[in-house]
Amino acid sequence: MKAIIWQGTNKVGVERVPDPTLLLSTDAIVRVTSTAICGSDLHLLDGYIPSMEKGDILGHEFMGEIVEVGRDVKNLKVGDRVVVPFNIACGVCDPCRRGLFSACDNTNPNHRMAEALYGAVSGGGLFGYSHLYGGYAGGQAQFVRVPFADVGCFKIESDLRDEQVLFLTDIFPTGYQAAEQCGIIPGRDVVAVFGAGPVGQFAARSAMMLGAAHVIVIDRVPERLNMAEAAGAQTINYEKEDVLVALRDATGGRGPDHVIDAVGLEAHGHGPGALMDTAKQKARLNFDRITALRWAILSCAKGGTVSVPGVYGGLVDKLPMGAAFAKGLTFRMGQTHTHRYVLPLLERIEAGQIDPTFVITHRASLDEAPELYKTFRDKHDGCIKVVLDPWGQPGQVQRG
Repeated sequence: MKAIIWQGTNKVGVERVPDPTLLLSTDAIVRVTSTAICGSDLHLLDGYIPSMEKGDILGHEFMGEIVEVGRDVKNLKVGDRVVVPFNIACGVCDPCRRGLFSACDNTNPNHRMAEALYGAVSGGGLFGYSHLYGGYAGGQAQFVRVPFADVGCFKIESDLRDEQVLFLTDIFPTGYQAAEQCGIIPGRDVVAVFGAGPVGQFAARSAMMLGAAHVIVIDRVPERLNMAEAAGAQTINYEKEDVLVALRDATGGRGPDHVIDAVGLEAHGHGPGALMDTAKQKARLNFDRITALRWAILSCAKGGTVSVPGVYGGLVDKLPMGAAFAKGLTFRMGQTHTHRYVLPLLERIEAGQIDPTFVITHRASLDEAPELYKTFRDKHDGCIKVVLDPWGQPGQVQRG
């Protein structure tokens, strides 16, 4: 089969690799019909997530059709159309029973590697996201093996197109959980979202669905800011305004009630902290550039919430904990418990409350993905979200 392979820092390619096979009786094999490039994949491309190995298959946003099931799979059959959450959960451990699916105890065989790096117990496995998270083959491929398939495959029985449900695998639940974690008081609270990439776009729209009185989105890329404005958000271009002053002005001086960091470890910015982060990251003295997280803490209102869906990879430097402590902030963060949200958000799509296809700017085949990885990373050609057809023939990339 064809698959997108990590070949080294700043290098991915399309290669022929063996088709996946059933390894356990609870597995299923999915023929992938749609997949996507996620902003989190760029951290792998740029080499900031350790333990990637040449030959690893990338991708954690995918859906398709069941073509084979293990003998102990009870809820699925060949031909079922399914979406697959990016995190892998067993469904029976204590975290899973509590709905904390990304913290699964049983799906990361390399948990000791992660614990050695982070100094604490790690979460569960992830598709296509390094050996720290289990070394599972990803879904930017024509076929993929899904462990614990009864838990990890959600059937789509309506006639919604792939593109309308594909993002239930990650970015829609991720944005929604980020907004839900804020505990928004409908009609009262102001929510600021740092980062207008795909997760930030869904976080902003989710905050609106949950009743936020006002949503402010911060970024520097015009196309992303325009997309947020189209949804009704106020926008701030941090390269043209002092973001902390602008947020105080927009909220009568108190700051946003809740702030979402939808950027993560490769934040851009300015000032001494940003320069230090960049220098240390390039020298591999730390993993993370945290300008967005600093701004989130400094801008948030007293007693507010800082919600962090953006990926972080290790230790951070110059974190303003004194400000967070003085203001009594609440922090909510972590990998999304995707399984918890697939069906409720599917109902919102079916009810016409949101059409997730708004975020798609580029469509292409697997063969064109290596170049589109760079286009997406460098924010060229108005690229916000790329959807890939694993069975499509190479040709002109479709925009819009």
